[in-house]
Order: sequence, then C-alpha cells, then structure tokens
Amino acid sequence: MKKVRFALLTALLAVFALGASAQMQNPVHVSVQQKQVSPSEVDVIFSAKIDNGWHVYSTGLPSGGPISATVTTEKTEGAQAAGKLQAKGKEISNYDKLFEMKLRYFESAVTFVQRYKITGKTYHIKGYLEYGACNDQNCLPPTQVEFDFKGNGPANAPDAKETKTPAQLAKEKADSLAALAAANTPATSDTAKAAAVAAVADGGNDVGQGGLWTPVVAELQAYNGDQGKPDNSMLYIFAMGFIGGLLALFTPCVWPIIPMTVSFFLKRSQNKTKGIRDALTYGVSIIVIYVALGLAVTAAFGASALNSLSTNAVFNILFCLLLIIFAFSFFGWFEIRLPDKWGNAVDSKASSTSGVLSIFLMAFTLALVSFSCTGPIIGFLLVQVSTSGSIMGPGIGMLGFAVALALPFTLFALFPTWLNKAPKSGSWMNIIKVVLGFIELAFALKFFSVADLAYGWHLLDREVFLSIWIALFFLLGLYLIGRLKFASDQGSSEAMPVPCVMLGLVSFAFAIYMVPGLWGAPCKAVSAFAPPMSTQDFNLYHNEVRAQYDNYEEGMAAAAAQGKPVLIDFTGFGCVNCRKMEAAVWTDPQVADKLTKEYVLISLYVDDKKPLPEPIEITENGQKRTLRTIGDKWSYLQRSKFGANAQPFYVAIDNEGKPLGKSYSYDEDIAHYMDFLNQGLENYKK
Repeated sequence: MKKVRFALLTALLAVFALGASAQMQNPVHVSVQQKQVSPSEVDVIFSAKIDNGWHVYSTGLPSGGPISATVTTEKTEGAQAAGKLQAKGKEISNYDKLFEMKLRYFESAVTFVQRYKITGKTYHIKGYLEYGACNDQNCLPPTQVEFDFKGNGPANAPDAKETKTPAQLAKEKADSLAALAAANTPATSDTAKAAAVAAVADGGNDVGQGGLWTPVVAELQAYNGDQGKPDNSMLYIFAMGFIGGLLALFTPCVWPIIPMTVSFFLKRSQNKTKGIRDALTYGVSIIVIYVALGLAVTAAFGASALNSLSTNAVFNILFCLLLIIFAFSFFGWFEIRLPDKWGNAVDSKASSTSGVLSIFLMAFTLALVSFSCTGPIIGFLLVQVSTSGSIMGPGIGMLGFAVALALPFTLFALFPTWLNKAPKSGSWMNIIKVVLGFIELAFALKFFSVADLAYGWHLLDREVFLSIWIALFFLLGLYLIGRLKFASDQGSSEAMPVPCVMLGLVSFAFAIYMVPGLWGAPCKAVSAFAPPMSTQDFNLYHNEVRAQYDNYEEGMAAAAAQGKPVLIDFTGFGCVNCRKMEAAVWTDPQVADKLTKEYVLISLYVDDKKPLPEPIEITENGQKRTLRTIGDKWSYLQRSKFGANAQPFYVAIDNEGKPLGKSYSYDEDIAHYMDFLNQGLENYKK
C-alpha cells in the first residue's frame, strides 16, 4: 500500500512540475569547460544535450535565416582567438520552404569548440556562446552561455597584455563618432544623450522596481489555468489511419471477403459463442499485423530520421514517385500485387494448423491478398505520418487503419443479420479506387514541391502547383459526374449515383476556389500544401499586418494616449512559426481588423542584434547577467514579466501592463485566435 501511495505522490509531483514549466522551457543543457591542447593553445568547449523534438542551429548560416551559433570574446589578456567556432556532431542539412534556404542544425547533442592561441605567460579569456533553438511549435530567443577562464601559458612567453577584441574596437569607434557629433551640437548633445539612454534603457533600469516591467506571471497563469489543451497530434494521426482503413474496406479486394470470412467462422464452430470468439481473434490479429508494420517503419528509419523526413529532398522525391505509382495503380493502368506463392504458402499453412495460430495466418493471408487495394492506401498513410515528425506516428496510424479494417469482421460476427443489409459488391468500389488515385496524385505534388525548392529547379512554383491542382480536381469532378471514364469503367454504362454527382460538384467548387490563387490570393485551404507565396511571379494580393511599434515603452505610451489595449507579439527574425502565424492568421480580414483598429500591436524581436546604448546588468535566478542587445532586453522582458521564453508568444495587456486574458502560442486556428483577441477586448472594457 505504501508503494502505491508513493507512486501516486510521484505522479502528482510530475504533473505539477510539468504544469509549472509549461511556459518556461529549457530544452538545451549546455556545460562549458576549457582544455589546454598544447602549451600555446587552449580550447573552450561547449557541450550541449538537446531534448527530443528540439534542434540547435549550426554555425555560419546565411543571413536572413535563423540565428547561427557564434562566440563573442569580450576580453582577452595573453591570448587571441584562433580561427572560427567549430561545431562537432551529426549535422542535419535540410531546405526550409519559409526561409528559402538550406538550414543546418543538430539534434540530441552537439559540441561547439573555440580555440585560442596563448601569447603570454598567463592568459585570461572572457566571453559567451550564443545559439538558437527551435522545435516544430516554438523557438527560443538567442541564448547565451558565458565563460571566464584563466591559466598559464609558455614560461618563455612575454607578460600578458590585453588584446582588444573586434567588439571593443567597434565600440570605441562608435564612441568616437558620438563624441564628434556631440562636439558639433554642444547645445543639445547632453540632453539628447540622456534622453536616448533613458528611452532605451528605461525598461531595463525599471526591472524589479515596479512599473510596466512588474512581473505578472501569477496573473497570467490564473488565466491559463483552464487552457491546458491536450496534444491532439496523436489523435489526428489515429483518425487519419482510421479513415484510411474505412476507405480500404470499400475496395474490391476487401469488401467481398467480409461476408465469406464471417460465415466461415460461424459455420465451422458448433456454437455461436466460439464463432464470435474466433471472429474477434481474427480482428485482433489484423490489428497486430498492421501495427507491427507501423512499428517496423519506425525501427527501419529511426527516430531522428523520421523527424527530418519532412524536409529531406531525396525522401520527398521517392515519396512523390511512390504516390504516383499508387495513383496509376488505382486508375487501373496496372496492378500492384505481391507474389501469389506468398499468399498460397500462408493459406496452406493456415489450413494445416488449428487454434489461434490458424486464425492469425488467415488474417495474414487477408493482408497479402488484399495488398493490391490496401497497399497504396497504407503507403500513402505511412508517407504522411512518417513526415509528421512523430516517432510513434507510423504505429498509431497503422493502429487506426487496422481497427477500421477489423471492425466489420467483429460486428458482423456479433450481429450476423447485418450481413443481409450490407451493400453488395459493384461498380461503386471502382469509383472509390479512382477517387483515391486522384487524391494520391494531388498529394504527390506536395512532396515534389519540397525537392523542387531544395534544388532550386523552379519547376513547381506556386502558380504551376495551383494550375495542376485545379486541373486534377476539375478532372475528378468530370469523373464523378460520369463525363470521364477509365479502362476499369468501360463495361459500365450506368448513370453515376446522386452522391457521386454531389461530390463532383464539390470538386468543381474546390477547383474554382483555387483559381484566384493564380493571381496571388492566399487560398488558405491549400496553403499548407502549396509552395510559398514568394515563388509566385505574379501577385496582386497585398494584405500584410505590421506592428505599429517595436519598442515596448513607446508602444505602451501610445496605447495609454489612445485608450486602447496592447497586444504584445514576442517574435524573432529567425522564428519560422512566427512567420507562419503572420501569413496564415494575421492576414485574415477579421483578425487584421482587430489588430489594426482595436489594439496597439507591439512586436518585440528577441533576436534583434542592435546593441543597447549601455549594457544593462540584471540578476536572474541568483546569477548576474548582462543585457547587451535590444533582443536581450525583450527576451528578458518576456521571461521576467510573463514567465515564458518561447516564440511566437502573444499576450494582451492593459495600459498598466497587466494581462487581459490567457496567452497564445503557435496555433493557426483563426477561430481560436479571434477568441483570444475578443477575450482581451472584453476584459479591457470591464
């Protein structure tokens, strides 16, 4: 009993810890040490362990992208940097559609090494490593790891002298220019300087002293207390697999087998109870077989590979070709079949055995015999969930598929009279196959698009992609209303059923919906599949929302003067999901109207590298830190005032800096974002 109580207490403490850390995230754990590699050389080594799902960007990324890992040397006596910062580990290189560049990063672990040449009898080196980290939902602000090391050099070296770093030389140059400007405007120079320092550093000096920087973590957590929504990604993958299994049921390879199999189980048993038990065992065997297939995919590729498949160009080309082959198979141009001897061998083995093994082999025979119909659906499903980045995705997807496939065998065994009411086999099964062929062909273009962007072929820019999709869904509409026939339909002269005609009209409407996209309309229903807007040559659409202010104090003063609430947008130049929110959510007319007319929007870039006029010394978690840049200041504001450190992060506040509702992170659901904005407005009016 004590063990049970202890386990329950441990679980409760774990849940509490998770809840308490929901805002502040620390997915990268860095340790720093020095290692003298020779009498005249020393390495400063930063060893990082990275949590699952997160990655740290490498060194030397192109400008305009996420933040690269860099080392800044603030002080050197008796030493000088030798070469650039080196990154060691398994580097992953993938093309990013949003930044339109190849990005390099590390998962699980990385080591950064900066070498220094010792030039004096003793040495003193001081500085910091700065790096950026992201996952699929959030990015952290640029994170700094400081170091301060001393040691002895060669005995015959000269006495240590301070060597000015590039940062110190740049500061001296800036100070000289400022002094020259002050000398030319003596009447106003002192006032202007004081005003400039106060305007930029006011928030930093106000830290911990009340005012607009007063922490509101407790108030924000009170609003967020009922926000804890579960991660629905696994549920989505299961539902996706379940729908795929239902579609597989209604194919010519599976549906006709159901009544024969159920009747066999009921007839071979002397009592109904045993027949039902055998049918249930058959259904469980189907689930085991397909879940094993999903787990085999994870084992074959590995967890890290699955996380990078979504942007890997070679994999995306293979997936595209695979889906095209599956589509042509559904169109009836050829049939994908496993060797007949495989099915015959398993079937004969099932006949010669008895008990549970016999039933399991019968289920395996079903999987082999029906492969020509289920194979393309399974392939499409595995491609989709494998590129979702979820390690358990293939297993969960196959579980949903197998449950749907096994369900009718179980239900019809429990209620045999339902077999008489089930629809008979017919041409409708072929219609389902052809429709699935069109869908797989459309999705094949999504994967080719990633490779096209990665290699810079420019074969599938946005307008080309949309043109092909318009043609595909127009042809699908023609097929569903009976105006287009395939080889497998030639023997049928019947009119298409009413449901098919209705679906055909929906397909026509979807094709028409995409037409304005050729001139730059956002077409949000396909924005997740189509190439980025920047690849489009002809664009008449301009509806971007920009923040009125990028300074916290200035924006708050303006909001107080106008009598409006404030929406703070903690963002970053290198934050991928921030750009997605701006493109997919802020451009919605309702959202744009709220942001521009009823709020004062302040965007604070946590990776802004512009230096502060004067560094600001702060104490955080008992340790002294230095805020050197504008981005450092806004990042500290987010951590100290709101208790969060990931972007995008949105919070509505009143003119005193107090929260008006729960915070909002990455979620492209426009209805959810509107609820978030409306909650802030309603509480502000109160």
